[in-house]
Amino acid sequence: MLTALRIHVDGIVQGVGFRPFVYRMAKRHLVNGWVLNAADGVTIHAEGDERLVDQFVLAISEEAPAAAQVKAIEMTEVPLQGFDFFEIRFSDESAVTETTLVSPDLATCDECLAELFNPKNRRYRYPFINCTNCGPRFTIIDSLPYDRPRTSMKGFTMCDACQHEYDHPENRRFHAQPDACFECGPHISWYEPGAAEEAVAPVADEEASEPIPAAARGRDTYEMAAKMRLVPAEPEGEETSIPAPSGVTRKASFASLMGGGMAIPASIPVTLTRASEEEPAAPCGGAPRASFMGSGIVTHSGSPAGVPPQGAAGGSSSAGAETGVKWGFTREESDAILSRAVRMLRAGKILAVKGLGGYHLVCDACNEETLAELRKRKRREGKAFAVMVADVDSARAWAQVSDEEAALLQSPARPIVLLKKRADVQYPAGLADRLPELGIMLPTTPLQHLLVRDFGGMLVMTSGNLHDEPIQTDDDQAREALAGVADAFIGNDRAILSRYDDSVVRLIRITGGITAVQSIRRARGYAPQVLSLPNPDGLTVFATGPEQKNTFTLVRGNEVFVSQHIGDMENAETYDAWIEAKQTYERLFEAQPVLVAADLHPEYLTSKWASGQELPVEQVQHHHAHVAAVMGENNLDEAVCGIAFDGTGYGPDGAIWGGEVLLANRSTYERFANFAYVPMPGGAAAIKHPLRMAYGVLWEFDLLEHPGAQDAIAALGQAAPICEQMIERGLNTPYTSSVGRLFDAASAILGVCVEPTYEGEGAILLEAALSGLPENDEGDEGYHLSIVKNTAGEDSTALDTSVVLFDAASVFEAMLDDKQAGVPVPVIARRFHDAFVEGIVQVAQLVDMMYGIHLVTLSGGVFMNRYLLEHAASLLANGGFSVAINRELPPNDASVSFGQAVVALARNTQTA
Repeated sequence: MLTALRIHVDGIVQGVGFRPFVYRMAKRHLVNGWVLNAADGVTIHAEGDERLVDQFVLAISEEAPAAAQVKAIEMTEVPLQGFDFFEIRFSDESAVTETTLVSPDLATCDECLAELFNPKNRRYRYPFINCTNCGPRFTIIDSLPYDRPRTSMKGFTMCDACQHEYDHPENRRFHAQPDACFECGPHISWYEPGAAEEAVAPVADEEASEPIPAAARGRDTYEMAAKMRLVPAEPEGEETSIPAPSGVTRKASFASLMGGGMAIPASIPVTLTRASEEEPAAPCGGAPRASFMGSGIVTHSGSPAGVPPQGAAGGSSSAGAETGVKWGFTREESDAILSRAVRMLRAGKILAVKGLGGYHLVCDACNEETLAELRKRKRREGKAFAVMVADVDSARAWAQVSDEEAALLQSPARPIVLLKKRADVQYPAGLADRLPELGIMLPTTPLQHLLVRDFGGMLVMTSGNLHDEPIQTDDDQAREALAGVADAFIGNDRAILSRYDDSVVRLIRITGGITAVQSIRRARGYAPQVLSLPNPDGLTVFATGPEQKNTFTLVRGNEVFVSQHIGDMENAETYDAWIEAKQTYERLFEAQPVLVAADLHPEYLTSKWASGQELPVEQVQHHHAHVAAVMGENNLDEAVCGIAFDGTGYGPDGAIWGGEVLLANRSTYERFANFAYVPMPGGAAAIKHPLRMAYGVLWEFDLLEHPGAQDAIAALGQAAPICEQMIERGLNTPYTSSVGRLFDAASAILGVCVEPTYEGEGAILLEAALSGLPENDEGDEGYHLSIVKNTAGEDSTALDTSVVLFDAASVFEAMLDDKQAGVPVPVIARRFHDAFVEGIVQVAQLVDMMYGIHLVTLSGGVFMNRYLLEHAASLLANGGFSVAINRELPPNDASVSFGQAVVALARNTQTA
């Protein structure tokens, strides 16, 4: 029996190869009709046998491209129209322009990866290989609809072979906007300061016959690497490569890649060899070296060196016209650049390498001297470095990787995944010292695949910026800004139109085998995936976000776009990046806000910006925004017990909040509990120098004379009496209820971290001290927070004065007792953590008993602490509470802008 259905597919279904996928499914199931892009998704008219049409719809749902996200499929029976073919129809531009669900950038797919390492394929080792299932998306879009002329690929005219792929629906590169090859697409470039003026000698030209000592490797043995194939087996089935067109004219010469420094004849062919069992392992136990390293340099004549190729106008301001920039127009030239890069990496040099959303700083992750030099140059003293390895097996050589974590590593988003270190591995000093976890990611781009495989080991892959500055995206600006950091630069002539850092995620484990993926930094691969909020009045809202870990949120209709990670709004460069990203979102999504939401803090740059707009401004208290973000993300409408612990948030009483329990809904809150205020002598100085914070805590809790406190006070030196005077006279000494500051104080008192080198280091290292401890022994009474009735004044309100107080004096006194008694620091740290876990459960029970609220949200930067989050959530769940946490958004301030939007919509929605 014949039937006809009108099918509407909602989700990320444009720019991801969805229409050719539907076309192929229709051909497979003998379905006729058409498919086209609609303003709100994809619309399909399907005619055929009823059974086959049903199978067609199931295939659309179950076999969608990896880059697509099918949110909903709606079907309506319609009259038969008698189609005897299936076609892809092209929508009018006005409809497509309204499309809002733009795909994030996607990692190189398996099919492209097979072609990348297949010597018979015309894109063999092409650093920009992609198809509709992978490659850049949001970082190259200038405006919608998503067509090549509206991207940074507009300067690259496709060759006949690429155009053929682009035009045919059966091809997986049908309408792949970044489709390109060596003949017609972007190319990598090389800049090595000084190399243009003088010959550059080969660096550390290791010979395969010289084994690397075991002491130089992170692991003594790594048998898997010795057996690794450097060239994957040729894909099964028919060879699909198309012969490259002839007659292509080069626009620049290569002229001796290193100024003559690499004495390898240009005539030597580029070859790959399978590693033998006898070949020595590379540093850190990586893959063995291949014979193509250092060969394949080709010299052209007739054009001056450094002239950019055809698309270079978008690559950087001068696009490589600067003397000394070399281009990889051919595979041989491109491979020569990579060969030089690998040699420099093995010699302990630092490279700046352009990725999808910005530059990375790259070096050998196992060279301790190089790690120390990178920290010095980048001004990044203690914070852990993220690393990149070739595949999941390589990741397992360095960390514990569950099946779920392996899936995260291999997902199209390719985030950095925080993984537990292995106990049997010795980690290089300076990589992730004192921390129980290592941030690992797999290659995202073809260039990264080539670089990691050619290097044959683990690479540091950290943001290409200086401390607290935005990641660099422009080639010329990167060479200037990172001149004192990188020894050489791998750029390219494809412009980055949106700045994106790498995303960071982790797997949370809760009692009963429950797991949840939680974002820690949401950027490349995830943003700007759409979230949703009820918005019956259709308000367009812009939420500015906070001062630290800033994101902004743009609401249009029911669709919510949370920006990529912007950073700390503490300098002009980050503020400019914020403005630039805001303009990009408003332009792409054609959204003009009618309402602005901002933080209550009057001195935040974002709050000042909001007050300067000719639009109504909804001010949202910081911790209410934290709670509302969890509510919005989990579609919660009823009142919750919102527990928000962090470092800093402006309270309506003028104090610094950070240890709050709010009875909240989406529009308002009451302050049920908070930690008793403690002084911060010196204000912000107490954050940078936690011994000052420790002094304030000890002063407030009358513990300055405790024997266990004396070494901390002595370490404070002459600042101790100054702190006392500041507190007693009320000079530059704000008061805070912040849990984050209590953790800082405890870390300093225990000597874990007295001079942090990055934000939150004291608390991070205090949690790290727990690593390796067994679970708490039964009978260990531990420490206990006191919960006392608060005293309200005549001017008190439910927004600024809580019902009860947490008093941490007893916890700090017990901690000092244990310290004086010689109890090991890890045990003290665990007891300290457990006191806060217990306090969370107790206050939730109190709220449930008094108000009947058994829905608890956990949010705020303190819940970046894995131990605190997992133990509190587990105990709450065991106690019968429903627990909600941030998942798609981080629990830290990166979720505040979304919470601001939630509150602003709730307050400004008309109700009957």
